[in-house]
Amino acid sequence: MTRSWWGWGEVEQEVTAAEVGTLVARASALLPDHDFTPHDPPEPASLDLPAPRIDVPPRLQAIASTEATDRLSHARGKAFRDVVRNLQGDVGPLPDVVVRPRDDDEVAAVLEWCSGEEVAVVPYGGGSSVVGGVEPRFDGPAVTLDLGRLDRVLEVDATSRAARVQGGVLGPHLEDQLRPHGLTLRHFPQSFEFSTLGGWLATRAGGHFATLHTRIDDLTESMRVVTPAGVTETRRLPGSGAGPSPDRLFLGSEGTLGVITEAWVRLQQRPRWRRTASVTFASYERAVDATRAIAQSGLHPSNCRLLDPAEAFLNAGASTSGGVLVLGFESADHPVDDALDRALAITAEHGGEATTHQQGDAAGAAASWRSSFIRMPYQRDAMARRSMVVETFETACTWDRFPSLHAAVTAAAQEAAERVCGAAVVTCRFTHVYPDGPAPYYGVYAPGRWGSLVEQWDEVKASVSRAIVDHGGTITHHHAVGRDHRPWYDEQRPDAFAAALAAAKSVLDPAGVLNPGVLLDAGRRGTLGA
Repeated sequence: MTRSWWGWGEVEQEVTAAEVGTLVARASALLPDHDFTPHDPPEPASLDLPAPRIDVPPRLQAIASTEATDRLSHARGKAFRDVVRNLQGDVGPLPDVVVRPRDDDEVAAVLEWCSGEEVAVVPYGGGSSVVGGVEPRFDGPAVTLDLGRLDRVLEVDATSRAARVQGGVLGPHLEDQLRPHGLTLRHFPQSFEFSTLGGWLATRAGGHFATLHTRIDDLTESMRVVTPAGVTETRRLPGSGAGPSPDRLFLGSEGTLGVITEAWVRLQQRPRWRRTASVTFASYERAVDATRAIAQSGLHPSNCRLLDPAEAFLNAGASTSGGVLVLGFESADHPVDDALDRALAITAEHGGEATTHQQGDAAGAAASWRSSFIRMPYQRDAMARRSMVVETFETACTWDRFPSLHAAVTAAAQEAAERVCGAAVVTCRFTHVYPDGPAPYYGVYAPGRWGSLVEQWDEVKASVSRAIVDHGGTITHHHAVGRDHRPWYDEQRPDAFAAALAAAKSVLDPAGVLNPGVLLDAGRRGTLGA
């Protein structure tokens, strides 16, 4: 398979002609005046790339690349604005060099070289960032440190159900190595195929499962991190009250404090029993109440995604006035029929009408939505090529604040998209639910203008981000901060914590070379701004 340099995933998995036809027909029904003429991505060889501005020392030349495709494919993540700029041949800024270390010693050697020369280093896992987290968006030369060669499960502790895993392993390869042991990490973000364990840890990623252990934080036992100041490795423990957690310092640090090269992660037995159901509602408010009741019931479904009517129609083919709740239960230990039955009793109390599916049954809105979920990024790219603004944003809030936040965010997205694009469809689904609140995930579909797509989306993004922060939500539930969320992240975090984070960085990264501009302002020699 060939990874796309400009868009999501693998070239061989791009949308088919039939998929494109369906997408365009559906969008044309809503936007009959839009020009859906496709725009092809440029060939890398046709792009005028600036020459590298730094020389790699001899001891690192064997792991370094300055090839055009390497530099291009590591220059950006996979957000809508990244894809559009690539399609339009707007390639800068670029890393000057891509290095692929083979062990911790070579990681340390790269950091030593770059710290001595005051050259910025951008740690890179699978490159699936959608917030500008891997883009060298700063002055001066840059080295991208790709961990893809550190991709092995080094040790399995079957007794404790844990494994020591290198940070550069992609999701599928990790699961392939765990499968012979009958174990799984059970962490499946939408980017699973193209993201790494180290990336999940560095961004505090959320997985596919909607309740209980939803985040990589919950699955982390200990970590090994290479920093410019040395290596830090925490002790393997199921829990500890010994002061602030050092792992918590590096979880979510987004490559600014060190390079996560290994972690011990908590595993589970592979599930044997599964049951799914889809529940339709006539009222969105009652659907939200039913979802909250299940989240607070202690049933802990593996899937508990509420699709609003627009999301249900566009991505599951279901017509409903109140939305669809997609439910799923699974276990490695026991049948889950009783848990599903109780959840459906709760939904019935709120007016829901259920359709259940046996294990292996591929019918229904639940299966339709899951299939669409996997293909969404490819479909997004296909529509971007046809001048459509198709992008998402997400947040989390407490249940009591959801009605006002949802109204404000939806209105802000609709108003901004209509103002800059002329029309828009805004959708919402819950990706995760907690006893104290949901994580709503919004989609925006609007007709764009080729040549102005980035600016159009940036206006919408600014409006919805303002509404999220003003109404008590987080600027990101699981997409990380990167560079794109920095203005609103700075408002969200306490000032004293920002100063403490800057102090930690000045100790761990005294030259300030690690991912400048992410979480903290770029600086050198302890002059980092907060």
